[in-house]
Amino acid sequence: MNFLPNTSNTSDVFGIRSAKLSQLQINNHDPFRQNCLQTYTSSQAINAYSENSEQQFSVAGRIIAFRDMGKASFIKLLDRDGKIQIYVSQNDVSESVYAEFKKFDIGDIIGITGPLFKTKTGEITVRAKTITLVAKSLRPLPEKWHGLVNDDQIYRQRYLDLIVNQSSRTRALQRTQIIKEIRKFLWNREFIEVETPMLHHIAGGAAAKPFITHMNALNHDFYLRIALELYLKRMLVAGFDRVFEIGRVFRNEGLSRKHNPEFTMIELYQAYTDHFGMMELVKNLILHLAHTVLGSTTITRYDGVQIEFDGEWRQANYSDLIIEALADPNWFLKSREEKLYICQQQNIEVDSNAEDFEVTNAVYSKLVEPNLINPTFVLQLPKELCPLAKLNQNNPQFLDVFELCINGQEIAPAYSEQNDPFIQRQMFEAQIGEDIQNLDNDFLLALEYGMPPAGGMGIGIDRLVVLLTGAESIRDVILFPSLRPEQE
Repeated sequence: MNFLPNTSNTSDVFGIRSAKLSQLQINNHDPFRQNCLQTYTSSQAINAYSENSEQQFSVAGRIIAFRDMGKASFIKLLDRDGKIQIYVSQNDVSESVYAEFKKFDIGDIIGITGPLFKTKTGEITVRAKTITLVAKSLRPLPEKWHGLVNDDQIYRQRYLDLIVNQSSRTRALQRTQIIKEIRKFLWNREFIEVETPMLHHIAGGAAAKPFITHMNALNHDFYLRIALELYLKRMLVAGFDRVFEIGRVFRNEGLSRKHNPEFTMIELYQAYTDHFGMMELVKNLILHLAHTVLGSTTITRYDGVQIEFDGEWRQANYSDLIIEALADPNWFLKSREEKLYICQQQNIEVDSNAEDFEVTNAVYSKLVEPNLINPTFVLQLPKELCPLAKLNQNNPQFLDVFELCINGQEIAPAYSEQNDPFIQRQMFEAQIGEDIQNLDNDFLLALEYGMPPAGGMGIGIDRLVVLLTGAESIRDVILFPSLRPEQE
C-alpha cells in the first residue's frame, strides 16, 4: 500500500519533494528500499583503486553535492567514512535512467555500482553503471556555506549537524575512538570491565542531587545512580583486583559549559596500590590517547591556547595553591568570618552560613582551578571533601588523594581508598556542610568482610573528550545533550 503525502502545497521544498515522492510511488518505484548493496565504504573504495581495473564497486550514501553538466553529472556521496565522487553519464546508464537520476535531490540516499577511474584533477571517482534511490529526502539540508550556526538547532537536530559540519563529525568519531582506546589500555593492564546497577536504593558514592524514579514491581522509589564507586568497591571485596566500568551517571543539578545532568564516566579500582599508582596510570592513559587518537601530545583549545602532555606534570598541595592564589600565607590561620570578608572583596560567591572548609573550597573553585591549564596533580585535599578516601598518615586533616586538573577543570579525581570499615563509618557520620552523602550500610557491611588496599579513580569521559578535541563546551561532545523541550 502506498501512503501518499499531501502535495497540495508545492510552493516550498517539502511540497515539491513530496510531489516527486508521490510520482515515484504512482510509477511503482519504491523510494524507501528495504536494503542496498554496499561492498565498500568511500575510503575503502579509494584505497582499493588500481589503474586499468574493471572491478565493480558498490557504494552507498547521501548526496551532498550535485553538479549537472547536461548529459553527465558529478555528485558527492557522504557515508560513514567520508566523501566519494560519483560520475553519472547518460551513455553509461541509459537516457531514461539518467532522466530519473536528474530528479534526485541533495540529501537523497542512493546506491551506486561501477568501476573506479581517476579524473583529470586526480580525484578517484566511481563511474556509475547502476543507480538506486534508497531513501528519499523530503527536507533540504542546511545551506552549504552557512550550515548550522544556531546552537539550539545544532543540539536539537544533531543529525543535521553531523551531516553538514565536518568538525562535529570528526569530534563524534574521535569520541568513539577515545572510549575504544581507554578500554584497550585497561585491558592491556589486566583490568576487567563490569556492569553495575543504574537504579540504587541509596544515592551514594558522591555528594550530588539524584533523580528519583519509582519501580512498580517492588513498589519502591529508586535513585538513578550519581556515581559508580560503591558497587565497584564491592567487586574488590569479591576478589576482582582490577575492575572498571564505563557508564551513564545522573545528577539532578545545573546545566553549564562544563555540566550536563546525564554524563558518561569511567571509574576504575586497582587493589594493592594507592593514589600514586593512579597518578602513573592516568598520565600514561592520557598520553596513550593523545598518541593513538590525536597523533600528537600537544592539543589546541578552541581559543588557540596550546596544552602539552609530554614532560613532567606539576604536583602541588591544595593549601599551597590557595595561599599562592590569594598571596596570603596566613589564610589558614584566619577565622571563618575573616575568610568570608576576603571572599566578598574578591567577588567570590559563598554562602554566609558555609563551613570553614567550604569557604576555602570556594576560593579554590574561583581562583585556583580555572587557572590550572597545564596538567597539575592537586594533592592533600581537606578531609571534609571526601569521606571515601584514606586519611594522610602524617597529617590526618588531609586526604591521600589527588585531583588532576587540565584546561582549568577537574579531569580525574583519585584516592587511596578507605578500607577500614570503622573509620569509613565515622567519616560518613562526621560529614558536615553541603557535601553530605547518604549512609550505605550494605557497603559498610561489605567492607567488614575485608577490602584490600586500593587506588581508585573517576574520569568524566565528556570532559576528557572536550579536552582532547579542543571543543568549547560539553554540549559539543555529547551527541544529544539535555535540552528544554521545544515548544510546539
